[in-house]
Amino acid sequence: MKTFAMILLLCTLVGCAGNPSATGNSGTKEIEVETLRKDIKEVAARPEHKEAQITVQHLLVAHKGAGIGGVTRSIDDAEKLTAKLWKEIKGGAEFDAMVKEHTDDAHPGIYGMVLSGPGDTGNNLYPRKGMVAAFGDVGWRLKVGEYGVAPFDSTKSPYGWHIIKRVK
Repeated sequence: MKTFAMILLLCTLVGCAGNPSATGNSGTKEIEVETLRKDIKEVAARPEHKEAQITVQHLLVAHKGAGIGGVTRSIDDAEKLTAKLWKEIKGGAEFDAMVKEHTDDAHPGIYGMVLSGPGDTGNNLYPRKGMVAAFGDVGWRLKVGEYGVAPFDSTKSPYGWHIIKRVK
């Protein structure tokens, strides 16, 4: 009986294998999601730049309800994956390699956008209003070389989370 009590005490103090919240994995993911949400708000609070044209590269993390074939993750799992990838990108991971490995869109995921007018889709230059709203909302708030995230929103970003790098 003393042995069982000692094991129970140790398990309580140091965590038990097989219990994600005891091992700290759940807490780490929660912190990553909190950081992601904080960073999203920081970029959204910035004023938009006035450039007539920008170019961005994005990594799409979709969810099963987005209508993208082969995607089976839940909205919650998509946000957690976005938070994990965001942490890696902020830590210096090479963005194009991350896009190639993780995007639910086609690699390289580079799009030009014009603030107004029809664009030139033959040259991969799209009108801002022809793209997912959150995509342009983030893109026009970034400086060249900066990253931001357009979060899932059923009207502004229905496909999931877009991790965006401003290229030009």
